[in-house]
Amino acid sequence: MASHTSGDGSIPPRDASERGLKRVMTLGGAYGTRNYTVKDLRDIKGKKVLTETAPFSAEEAAAAEAAGIDTIKVRFDPASPETAIAVRRAAPNTFMSFSVALTAAANETEAVRLGYEAMKIGADGIMCQWTPAQIRAATDAGIPVEGHAGLVPRRSTWTGGLRAVGKTLDEALWVFDQVKKIEEAGAWAVEVEVIPAELLAEISKRTSLLTSSIGAGSGGDIQFLFAEDILGNNPPPYPRHSKQYRSIYKLQQQLQEERIGGFRDYIDDVQNGKFPGPEHVVNAPSGLIDDFLARVKDS
Repeated sequence: MASHTSGDGSIPPRDASERGLKRVMTLGGAYGTRNYTVKDLRDIKGKKVLTETAPFSAEEAAAAEAAGIDTIKVRFDPASPETAIAVRRAAPNTFMSFSVALTAAANETEAVRLGYEAMKIGADGIMCQWTPAQIRAATDAGIPVEGHAGLVPRRSTWTGGLRAVGKTLDEALWVFDQVKKIEEAGAWAVEVEVIPAELLAEISKRTSLLTSSIGAGSGGDIQFLFAEDILGNNPPPYPRHSKQYRSIYKLQQQLQEERIGGFRDYIDDVQNGKFPGPEHVVNAPSGLIDDFLARVKDS
């Protein structure tokens, strides 16, 4: 039996309880504290809409947790896991799914291995675009899995490109079928991307999965938007389904203009003899230079 040891980095039981956090041990064997467990999230279905984002830096992750975002997704590359590790450390108390690349696992065995690698470094679950068979293998291994339905960008050639899916009866039935197959495979949630809002609302009523809506209206259990969209990290054009709550891009432009201005002013001062000034230099004590010149005049 594993025993609690001091210095594990988690919040003490009383403090965790007062903050509304749950003490957990991850599948990777690490103690921690979280705002939600999978059970908590399942129990919330149909009672409230949660918020979710995907930060791309530790700073964004820390800000999301401080603001009270319910759940976080972060991209996970097993060959270069530094960003995922940094995001996990920056938001240690937020339920977090590691998003794994479609091509990172070619079969059920690789899916389990990849899931274990993610869980080992702190994931609370994984988000994937895998087949039902791969999802089943991972869930059978105890890994909480979130699937992906609707517009799946990496599979978009099958649905006509990067466009809304589910606007015909055949497509709507196909999306519902995908969701049910993910449910039957043992997943706990499904990200549903760019389908009609009314369709997601009806599908959400007909599945036990928590539905994470991105570009699919307000009828899901979780509202998902990338941090770069929320914060306005990039210039227009913006995805139709996104909303910019800040203009980090403009601030970055202003910051860059300040950098350029600083360098220009420095160049100007040097060229015009304004830098360094008397306040920037050390003056020689009286007589030092005369003594120095006397010593070196014959050199």
